[in-house]
Amino acid sequence: MQLSDLLFALFGVGALLAGMLPRVLERRPLSMPIVFLALGMIVFGLPLGLPEADPLAHPELTEHLTEVCVIVALMGAGLKIDRPLAGRRWSSTWRLLAIAMPVTIAAVALLGWWWVGLAPAAALLLGAALAPTDPVLAADVQVGEPTDEEDSEDEVRFALTSEAGLNDGLAFPFVYAAIAMATAAVTHERWVGEWLLVDVLFKVVVGLGGGLLVGKLLGRLFFRARNRKLRLAHHAEGFLALAATFLAYGLVEVAGGYGFLAVFVAARGIRSAQRSHEYHQVLHDFAEQIERLLTVLLLLLLGGAVVGGLLAPLTWTAALAGLALIFVVRPVAGFLALRGAPGRVAEHWVIAAFGIRGIGSFYYLAYAMSHATFPNVDVVWATAAFVVVVSVALHGVAVTPVMRLLDRSNERSRTPEERHAQ
Repeated sequence: MQLSDLLFALFGVGALLAGMLPRVLERRPLSMPIVFLALGMIVFGLPLGLPEADPLAHPELTEHLTEVCVIVALMGAGLKIDRPLAGRRWSSTWRLLAIAMPVTIAAVALLGWWWVGLAPAAALLLGAALAPTDPVLAADVQVGEPTDEEDSEDEVRFALTSEAGLNDGLAFPFVYAAIAMATAAVTHERWVGEWLLVDVLFKVVVGLGGGLLVGKLLGRLFFRARNRKLRLAHHAEGFLALAATFLAYGLVEVAGGYGFLAVFVAARGIRSAQRSHEYHQVLHDFAEQIERLLTVLLLLLLGGAVVGGLLAPLTWTAALAGLALIFVVRPVAGFLALRGAPGRVAEHWVIAAFGIRGIGSFYYLAYAMSHATFPNVDVVWATAAFVVVVSVALHGVAVTPVMRLLDRSNERSRTPEERHAQ
């Protein structure tokens, strides 16, 4: 038996399950990521001669696989949000990005340095990698498919979707700060000024501006091109979601900006071009299908990495720091950030508690590894993997009953007129 034949068979089984499980597990306290993580651990634990699934041994492959998965997820997230991008209506998002995320980064970095014993650069990298919520594994707490109703989304699902769409790009400056700190430890060069000017200001502006420009141009091409044959929305070809994703990401990265930001902003630009057009559904569905396949692959590999010893360097102090992030740091930071934001107190607690960690964390670690040398990088990887595994298990079990209770509570709080309108 050739290894390639076995890999084809395994991925075929995974793809088949990816099509079946969302319907089988619907409204059950079990998520698809849990199943595939467990399946990866089982398959790679068997004596099948599968290749080693170690992200530290293959940082470039890890970086690019996670990179593609995240940007496809960002495109899907941007397309399915119905609420127009307006300041006050996105109040929850801005609070989570401006308050909760920096506080989480600082708290995790402090725990990593003071409690775990990591070097400052490695501690900051851990905080930057684990602070963003994940657009890939958080499908069960995100808004549904695109609709033509601007007010169709509840505050919890909207806040978690929009936060996950934007915080991946906005965490990047802190990853660059960790890289600069690690480099300066060797070269003793000053880095703060250049970091603020280039990595914070320039790259963010280029990411936002480039994404907006690409989104506007593609929206015009899809829906309002003068030549009807070039109005691609009429042909309903879903693969153009990948074209938009790679175009926005690639062009902005070439220009020196943050491609993650550009992809999400471009998706919002496409959506705003003709908000109620059915083509958004086609684009979203294709992006979601590709995202699901990539997620299956990465979760299988993560399961293989876990049984292969990825968690072996994990210390009890690092494990406690990871649990503190999930159970204390993120919930408290998120809840305090949402004080005064739209929604009820219960909704604020759900938003704060369901900041799922996932694939994006591994991208940041792999990216940083390729740009600088960090001490105790195995402990950083082990801690991040531990947090993701706990997040997948905990949130995957809790999300269905919690969201069901929240939906029932929201239904009871509606007026009779609002219920009739539904």
